[in-house]
Amino acid sequence: MNQQTLKSTFPVLFGYIPLGMAFGMLFQDLGYAWYFATLMAIVVYAGAAQFMIIGLLLAGAGLLEIFVAILLLNSRHIFYGLSLLKKYGQWDLKKMYLTFGLTDETYSLVTTINPPKDANPKDYYFTITALNHSYWIIGCTLGAWIGSSFQINTEGMDFALTALFVVLLIEQWKKIKEPLPFVIATISSSVAIIIFYDQMLLVSIMLSIIVLMLAKLTKVNSP
Repeated sequence: MNQQTLKSTFPVLFGYIPLGMAFGMLFQDLGYAWYFATLMAIVVYAGAAQFMIIGLLLAGAGLLEIFVAILLLNSRHIFYGLSLLKKYGQWDLKKMYLTFGLTDETYSLVTTINPPKDANPKDYYFTITALNHSYWIIGCTLGAWIGSSFQINTEGMDFALTALFVVLLIEQWKKIKEPLPFVIATISSSVAIIIFYDQMLLVSIMLSIIVLMLAKLTKVNSP
């Protein structure tokens, strides 16, 4: 791991640590032992889904309800993974972990940052994925430990997730500098939140993909 690889993950580091701490503190409000937050960070590793789990547990939801809700929320990762299958090379243990660790933030990094010329691409992406995962584990663990040791007001802590997405959006714009995908995403999310509020995220992603594919086909078929 070189300094450039570590530096490229700093935006995620500064988002995951406070966001993970917020999750850990909120999770402690449920009354579980602190290490359950760490286990969830290792095994589940899904920021928005883990925050959703807190709400579902507070509402007394069953395991089946939690499973279906998380499956719907994280179904967007299917499209992320499909777009990177070729980029990640042949299947092996590293590719399995790369697939497991493909969060929104990691996807943003591996699709906008090119590996150094002297680096193996799969090793480079593996290091980025592992670093991001470690940041999340550290944040969740710290938050859970603090929440179990002190009385903390957790109101508004989940805003860190929004702030992180804004930073990644800026990085994507600096790399792509093409307004069409951002315009389509804005319109799709606006339509989804008005008409399909309960499934806003999934619907907005599907709408964006459909419109982008139609725009691509139109461009290919145009004379």
